[in-house]
Amino acid sequence: MENAARSERSRKAAIQAALTIIARDGAGRLTLDAIARESGISKGGVMHQFRTKGAVLKALLDHQIEYFEQFSKDYLAEMGNDLPEAQLSAQIATMREVASDSQSVAFAIVGALAEEPDLLSVTRANEVEKIEHIKAEAADPDLAMLRWAAARGLALSALFGLYALTEQDRERLFDRLLDNRQWAGFAKTDK
Repeated sequence: MENAARSERSRKAAIQAALTIIARDGAGRLTLDAIARESGISKGGVMHQFRTKGAVLKALLDHQIEYFEQFSKDYLAEMGNDLPEAQLSAQIATMREVASDSQSVAFAIVGALAEEPDLLSVTRANEVEKIEHIKAEAADPDLAMLRWAAARGLALSALFGLYALTEQDRERLFDRLLDNRQWAGFAKTDK
């Protein structure tokens, strides 16, 4: 059991080191040697966990998916069962989390995009499922998708540093996207 725990600690340290490297230096600087230096694990130890850079990127993507899935579940648990359009609200709140954390694990997706675009097929399937849940619970699926897309745009713009909104402006916009009452007047009554 001790070996399994030690192996898991090494794996987590290597993943954290990879995230640090991507955030600080960019995905192009991510190598097994760099992970070994950053984590303090021998290169052989890193290679025991991840045979290739592609395996590291897959682990980063899995880490990113797990992190935001847990964030979404925690958000739903905190908000309660009676939250209207709960899945939409959870996704908007999750995208707010992406936008608000400059060292976000979402940097893993940037590395995956740059190095291994095929890895994103996992996230695409996950997105399709989330979108279907959002549409199914919405009184107006088109309006729900517009709100989702706006939140997605704010998150991606922040992640890539593409806009000049202040943090205060961004937070205000996310507040409005999350406020279901503000959107009730815009909803179509027939699906």
